[in-house]
Amino acid sequence: MATHATMPARRRTQARAPARHGHTALAWAMPLVLGVILGFWAFFIERDGGATTGGQIWLGVVSGAAFAVLCHALVRVRWALPRELRAAAFGALTGGAVGFLYSLNGNSVLASSAIGLGVAAGMFCVMFYLYYTRED
Repeated sequence: MATHATMPARRRTQARAPARHGHTALAWAMPLVLGVILGFWAFFIERDGGATTGGQIWLGVVSGAAFAVLCHALVRVRWALPRELRAAAFGALTGGAVGFLYSLNGNSVLASSAIGLGVAAGMFCVMFYLYYTRED
């Protein structure tokens, strides 16, 4: 009855494909799309139905580019981080972006910080749950 301990383990017959972290089209396209969305959103919040100015355009371009670069950098290094720090990094990035957009409406720094922290805490919980339940 102890035959299960002596059974040979299954061996993989094919070689594993090399890991391609950060080199897929999605790893480049997703931060770019998110940066464009955040840039347009910041531009339209600042515009507020009035005439378009160069400062509003630069605000949208710079904020979108900064968010896209930060998002791409986080995606590139995420597997080198432990799951808690990875979830905190995604929470900080999301909370910072939402707090920044909320502050463009003319809200106070305290209200923008509170909204950003709330969103960051929610994103931390979601990402930690996803990483905790899906990692080996």
